[in-house]
Amino acid sequence: MATQFTQEKPDSVLDAADQRLTSRAVLGATIGNILEFYDFGTYGFFAIQIGQAFFPASDPFASLMLSLSTFGAGFVTRPIGAIVLGSYSDRAGRRPAMTASFAMMSVAILLLAITPSYETIGIAAPLLVIFARLVQGFALGGEVGPTTAYLMEVAPTEGRGLAVSFQPASQQIAATAGALVGEILSLTMTSEALNAYGWRIALLLGAATLPFGLWLRSTLPETLHRPKAPALVIQPVGRSPAARRIMSLGFVILASCTIITYVTGYMTTYALNTLHVSAPLAFGTALVSNTIGIAAALLGGWLADRAGRLHIMIWPQVTALLMTYPVFLWIAESRSALALLGGLGALTLIGTIPYSAFYVSMAEGLPKNIRGRAFATIYAFAIAIFGGTAQPVVTWLIHLSGSALAPAWYMLVAGAAGLFAMLMMPETAPLKFRARRTSKSPP
Repeated sequence: MATQFTQEKPDSVLDAADQRLTSRAVLGATIGNILEFYDFGTYGFFAIQIGQAFFPASDPFASLMLSLSTFGAGFVTRPIGAIVLGSYSDRAGRRPAMTASFAMMSVAILLLAITPSYETIGIAAPLLVIFARLVQGFALGGEVGPTTAYLMEVAPTEGRGLAVSFQPASQQIAATAGALVGEILSLTMTSEALNAYGWRIALLLGAATLPFGLWLRSTLPETLHRPKAPALVIQPVGRSPAARRIMSLGFVILASCTIITYVTGYMTTYALNTLHVSAPLAFGTALVSNTIGIAAALLGGWLADRAGRLHIMIWPQVTALLMTYPVFLWIAESRSALALLGGLGALTLIGTIPYSAFYVSMAEGLPKNIRGRAFATIYAFAIAIFGGTAQPVVTWLIHLSGSALAPAWYMLVAGAAGLFAMLMMPETAPLKFRARRTSKSPP
């Protein structure tokens, strides 16, 4: 494997002045990411209510499927946004690409929040919602690659795992914020009010923070054109077999991560629609699970800086696979708060850790001149194919089989595929390369 890598293009290292900017830069990138994922994911939390507003049908299942399919429409344009904005980030810089993505998301979320219902404007309502979701997908497709590249490039070499882990952690923070808003609204509003306009309040709360996010993004320091300094970081040469191998394995792992993430995010709808628990418990399940996911994502990055990327990917993934079916069996049979909160929380804790290690491994493994575009494109295609279909597929499996264990089956298949790809990933942790160089140094 070592013969497929080169040190001809070492990554830049922050000097003393840059070090003072690291915390602010990570915070700025993360906050923007949180706002974008909150806006995108809130639709999933209120899929039932949005379905009733824009896709009325005599059959509740048909209405929900139409709503979830529109949720999936946001994934169709993700690859286009990834290619366009990812390429832009590799040419013009990470900051302008992230700012452009955020601006487009601002327009889309406002349109979605203020669109009248089907009863008011007829067929124009679902068409406007679909358009807003397509714009959201384009914007978010160009968000993840440049942001991940930025987080890796702005961090000191020994802290890259933790810095990059703010990417998956910020997604969990966004999901937690969405679940918290849903919990508060479900506790303070009647079912009729929640269905009629409560979901619009959730969207507008996200929209209210957009001006601050745009300002924050525009003030971030740029990392793409920073002068390079020697660093013990080994990367594959662009277009080399090693680079192509990393991208292929990365696609499989991201597909696995995507399915598991979106099936877990479906738990609010699952708890309401399949388990028939109360709305506060359903939103509380997502809130607890996502809060645990934040800590697990950061823990995974921190561990990856200390134990290398591979160990932190593989062993938690194996553990999560062994836990999945028993946890869902417990949830399906008991339908209790303890099973939903404790079981799903424990599964989220273990299952989130490996993907933080993967994020930094993938970013380190890609050459800098294609990092934004390649990461964004691979991520977007994995999300478009598997994320946009995850919730409709699970809904269909439950409807077809009549089994509440259908989500576990889908997660097991996805987790096993991800583990197989993780086992073939190269180790990219700088600490291992330092040890290798030391061992080869002349006495």
